[in-house]
Amino acid sequence: MMKKGFLIVLTLLLLIATANALGEVVFSEVMAQNGVWQDGHAYDWVELYNGGSRQEDLSGWFLSDTRFDLTRWSFPQGTKLKKGEYLTVYCTGDSSLSKGKNKTFYADFKISAKGGTLYLSDAEGNLVQSLKLPRQYGNVSYGLSADGAAYGFLENATPGKKNNAPVFSARLSEPVLSPAGGMFDGTVTITATGEEGAVLRYTLDGETPTEKSPVFPESGLEISKTTPLRVKAFSDSLVSSPCAGGTYLIGEDLHTPVVCLISDDKYLFNAKTGALVKGNGSVPNYEKELEYPVHIEYFNEYGVCEISQTGSFTAAGHSARQNTQRSIALYARKAYGPEAFDFNPFPHRDYQSYHSLLLRSTNSDAFFCRLRDVVGTALAEGEELCYQDALCIQVYINGRYWGHYNLREKINKYMVAQWEGVTDEDEIDSIDVISRTGTERFTSNGSGEDWVALADFCKKNDLNDPENLAYVTDRLDVDSLFTHAAYQIILGNKDFTNVRLYRVPGGKWKYLLFDVEACFNSVQKTPLEYYIKPVKGKIQGFRHEPLNALLNVPEMKAAFLTRVAEIMEKHFSWPDVRAVFDQWESDIGAILPRHIERWKNLTMEKWDKNIRSARYYARVRPLKVPALLQTAMKLTDAEVETYFGETLRLLNETNAAD
Repeated sequence: MMKKGFLIVLTLLLLIATANALGEVVFSEVMAQNGVWQDGHAYDWVELYNGGSRQEDLSGWFLSDTRFDLTRWSFPQGTKLKKGEYLTVYCTGDSSLSKGKNKTFYADFKISAKGGTLYLSDAEGNLVQSLKLPRQYGNVSYGLSADGAAYGFLENATPGKKNNAPVFSARLSEPVLSPAGGMFDGTVTITATGEEGAVLRYTLDGETPTEKSPVFPESGLEISKTTPLRVKAFSDSLVSSPCAGGTYLIGEDLHTPVVCLISDDKYLFNAKTGALVKGNGSVPNYEKELEYPVHIEYFNEYGVCEISQTGSFTAAGHSARQNTQRSIALYARKAYGPEAFDFNPFPHRDYQSYHSLLLRSTNSDAFFCRLRDVVGTALAEGEELCYQDALCIQVYINGRYWGHYNLREKINKYMVAQWEGVTDEDEIDSIDVISRTGTERFTSNGSGEDWVALADFCKKNDLNDPENLAYVTDRLDVDSLFTHAAYQIILGNKDFTNVRLYRVPGGKWKYLLFDVEACFNSVQKTPLEYYIKPVKGKIQGFRHEPLNALLNVPEMKAAFLTRVAEIMEKHFSWPDVRAVFDQWESDIGAILPRHIERWKNLTMEKWDKNIRSARYYARVRPLKVPALLQTAMKLTDAEVETYFGETLRLLNETNAAD
């Protein structure tokens, strides 16, 4: 048996050697930790090149990452590669994607960044080439040298193009800055150290250093004003290092935690490519989901740096992207650094890390209170309704003050997984998240087909039939629906399209309280008319059928009204609401003058007036809700007394006492 195994290995090695020597279609370049994001993905990729003298038919050829299954993935019929052409295979790990076409293909396995071997075989299963990969670096490709003589790491990836550069055996390590970025009272002297023989170069404007940037002074660099520092190591014999970065906040009176971002102008504000500007194309840049690298630092309220790492960012939000001060989503990406932000800034969470964070600038409330959303969602604390926690912060971009933001949890599969206690990676990937309007069209992860089917079922079937009711309650968390609707109605959130749902594998559909900044501004019925309406009425922004089909069932109607009363009594007593207002008004008020000086979209006088108005409606609207529900649901006076009598008396007493 040992002899037989030895012969098999020897035969394989001879095949590999022969294939490597004679192959005309070859591995040209490989990226195992891609940092270039497109359409929400940064797939690993493999590039093939036809260096032969004629077109090659790749129909039925195979690509694999294991010698135990050389036929793991095959090219579709009709795949041709002309001489001198390149072909890209994205290694997705997703078997649901089509194989691809037009020189772009999708394999159902990923490339290990730990190293391994790739195999290319022809349609008969004969090995054409194998390529052994050492451990890979983030966003650094491994490929064939310009002269075709050797494989190694490339300074710049060139997918779809010739590798016009030498290759290297390794990459320089990231320089170390001392002291690291942080808060300083006056001038600070920074030193930078790197590998022996490397040349350290730096910039002070957020740009990535190049070989033409100034050499970092051996005696240290003095900084006397708030500055973003970036340092990179260069060598003739190794790939340049990752970029070290730090923001040095000099003499800043900050009051709140601070997030500092450092990135290149081409990623931020360039008219053609910048993610945070409208740009000059027919589609605004901020609508293109552009994702770019950025150095991220978080300093807590005591000035202590809790994270300093490179990740990525995108412009965030929907209509809010049109505001000059745009919301920004931050992501921990292994292509640039750690796969998580290993800290927890939020007051009501006990998580140890996050995959993503949101710097929310607020949307319409940017010109009014800047706190209605965070106050409104905070009132859901203690319920089993998923919501985003929040923290008042300030942001700097490339050393420039960028004003007040609310740091939020980013709604995605990872946030849902944390809330629901899901830890298995496969299960996390399978979480269904429906965003924005609660329809299949806006599915942000997984699938919304089952949700649409459930809403359609509610529209067509009478839930007074026990079997129909059981069908719905087996698939929908009714308490989550009732709680969500209750909050939207009590808050008076006029932006009624902000309905999000999710479902974990094996679980029921649940609702998520999201973006209620259009609340606390009226005692009128809105958004009640969008929630309480005929089951077969016009769909306006979200699927109203499940709620109203349930309300046609007497015991469900009673459960909903009871739930509304419970929430009003537990969370909307004015002293409790006022305490949340007081905290946020204090935090924002301390930094708002400087924010206004930066953006000039508000005045302190208007803000004070708007806050008083929001407080008024937050105090009065809950008292109006029973009457609004009576009209909308045609409740009798006796029903109003049964469900809301004690609650109204309690709320009136606390209002009067305060």
